[in-house]
Amino acid sequence: MLDAPSAEAITTVVAGLLLVLGALGVVLPILPGSLLIVITLIVWAVLLGGPVAWPAAILGVVLAVIGWGSSTVLTGRSLHRQQIPRGPIMIAILTALIGLIVFPPLGLFIGFAAGLFGAEFVRRERDWRAAGTASLHALRAVGLGIVLEFLLAGLAISSFLIGSLIHFWP
Repeated sequence: MLDAPSAEAITTVVAGLLLVLGALGVVLPILPGSLLIVITLIVWAVLLGGPVAWPAAILGVVLAVIGWGSSTVLTGRSLHRQQIPRGPIMIAILTALIGLIVFPPLGLFIGFAAGLFGAEFVRRERDWRAAGTASLHALRAVGLGIVLEFLLAGLAISSFLIGSLIHFWP
């Protein structure tokens, strides 16, 4: 636990910046956004301690983990339902990384979509309708998963903000 109010304020500001970076990592998966949020909240609670920081951090961690898990389960179910194996997903991730380098940050999404469609097109024996349908369903599930994870990450950050306000309230 930190003793000086200035050290607590600096810690809270740094934690807030890391949480914003984590939220960006949920939308632009360059960093593991939800993991960064969870780690930041735990470290913030350990450093500040007290009856306000811990409940705020625990609530935020629970919300971030629920969002992270929900996104993963939702996306995985959709990919399984569309019978898309790991190979096309790995190709899509590789093309997303190439797209990120070539055309940041939109290249990440464009590369993922193009790679997924291309891999599905080849896997489904050049049937562009089947590849397009499967890719569209998969992209919709990934997008919905990102929105859900971002929403819960925002709630986790709100928990931090409310805890910070209460902690520093005179």
